[in-house]
Amino acid sequence: MLLRHHVFVCTNARAEGGRPSCGARGSEAVLEALTNEILRRGLGADVAITHSGCLGPCWDGPNVVVYPDGVFYTGVNPDDAAAIADHLAGGEPVARLLRTR
Repeated sequence: MLLRHHVFVCTNARAEGGRPSCGARGSEAVLEALTNEILRRGLGADVAITHSGCLGPCWDGPNVVVYPDGVFYTGVNPDDAAAIADHLAGGEPVARLLRTR
């Protein structure tokens, strides 16, 4: 099976009081919403979605990376799943979610 995209969603969680984490900011819900949207659109054979550990900019999470595009999304919430799925279906990356720093 040759995938068109492999999506990594940071679900890393840290203890309270330390650095922020994507897990504490609702990344599991992002992963679920994105998975459901991909399956609803029939893109499951073309797109893999995987939990990941820390992707770096914890303060901007939840973070999502799309390969092979090299697109890095930050501040993603479950409501963004449809827009990201549009990108994965052949559209352009979601400009408002792109990591800029």
